[in-house]
Amino acid sequence: MSAFSSSPFPTAPGAAPSNRWGWFVALGILQIIVGVLCWIDVVAASIAGVFIIGFLLLLGGVFQIVHAFTVRGWSGFLLHVLMGVLYVVGGVLLMEEPLRGSLIITIVISVLLIVSGVMRLVMAATHRHMPGLWLVILSGVVSLAVGVLLYASLPWSSLWVLGTLIAIELIFHGFAWVQFGFALKRLHQPR
Repeated sequence: MSAFSSSPFPTAPGAAPSNRWGWFVALGILQIIVGVLCWIDVVAASIAGVFIIGFLLLLGGVFQIVHAFTVRGWSGFLLHVLMGVLYVVGGVLLMEEPLRGSLIITIVISVLLIVSGVMRLVMAATHRHMPGLWLVILSGVVSLAVGVLLYASLPWSSLWVLGTLIAIELIFHGFAWVQFGFALKRLHQPR
C-alpha cells in the first residue's frame, strides 16, 4: 500500500493512521523546510507572524460580532460586541503596522518571561525542602534573564524574536511529525 494514499486520515472510525505514515513524514519535512527558511530571514518571519496574528484577530473579531447578534438575548450582548470590535481593531492595527505590532508582542513576551521567572523563583523559595529544586531555580533564572535581555534590547529584539520562535517551533514540530510518521511505518510493517 502506498504511503501517500488518497487521504492522509483514516477512513474507518477508530482505524489507525499507520498506513498513512508518508503524509506525516511529508508534513514534517515541509515544516522543517519552512522553519529553516524562517530562521534564514527571521525579520521577514516576524513580520509575517505579526500579520497572521492580526488577520486571525480580525477574523475572530468578526465571528465574535456575528455570534453576538445571533444570540442577542444573552445578557452579555454588548460586552460580546465590544470584544469583537476590539479584536477587529487590534487585528487591523497589527496588519497595518506589523513592525510596531512586533514590538508590542516582544514586550508582552519579555514581560511574561520576567513574571514567569520571578514566580518560579518564589515557588522555589517557598518549597526549599523539595528535592531537585535546582531545576526550578535554574528555569526561573533563565526565564528572568531572557525576559530582561529581550526588554533591554528593544526595539531591535522585536525584529527577530517572533521569527526565531516561529522557526524553532516549525523545526521541532517538523522533526516530531517525521519521527511520528516513521514510528507509524514501523508499526504497520509485518513482523
